[in-house]
Amino acid sequence: MIPPLPAGVRLYVVGDIHGCATMLDRLTEEIDADIARHPAERVLEVFLGDYVDRGADCAGVLSRVAAEVPGRERVRLMGNHEDAMVEALADGSRMDRWLAFGGDATLRSYGIEPNEYAHAPHALQPIVQSVIPPEHTSLLERLALQHRVGDILFVHAGIRQGVALEEQDRHDLMWIREEFYDAPGPWPVYVVHGHTPVAAPEVFAHRANLDTGAVYGGPLTALVLEGDRHRFISVPYEA
Repeated sequence: MIPPLPAGVRLYVVGDIHGCATMLDRLTEEIDADIARHPAERVLEVFLGDYVDRGADCAGVLSRVAAEVPGRERVRLMGNHEDAMVEALADGSRMDRWLAFGGDATLRSYGIEPNEYAHAPHALQPIVQSVIPPEHTSLLERLALQHRVGDILFVHAGIRQGVALEEQDRHDLMWIREEFYDAPGPWPVYVVHGHTPVAAPEVFAHRANLDTGAVYGGPLTALVLEGDRHRFISVPYEA
């Protein structure tokens, strides 16, 4: 079902992390071990977004995702939670929306207690801007909305049927759900996404969902693609 990749390329595609830094460390160790056992000519890691909110160490996840790893390429996509975070950092009037969306956990990971500003959440904007390290700000500024390898498109949420790939709305790429899941196709590409938690990774005729609900007690999952084969690496939940 999943289209083949070009020869010599292996992909590790990581689903929604949501502040679960320890789980990401364990998954990274599994990926490292997999590469050591089965060397590849070219290794590409794709992170599907939603690094922040709800989990305990969102700042730690951003540091890990931002890091470069010798011998492999990394693609970092923007999720809807990063979108909400960026909006709140740019406009204090959007801060309360982000907090209600899980941003309180992200702020606590930077040592900020949002409840102290419950009377004026907009006042958090300059405080947050002052404590976020430059490498995190730089990462948020350069997150991609989509990435394509061959006939496979990687996005956080999905795409809208009937709209050319180059004309897809940025909001849809990060937020769409039912309009994408329920559309019958045909599709110009195979879409690998996260965004909606499921008990186990799902592989359908036109899409695959890798959000296995790590922050809700599910595993953290990576899809491994090589040639015309796919497999999964996952680590169980850890609080």
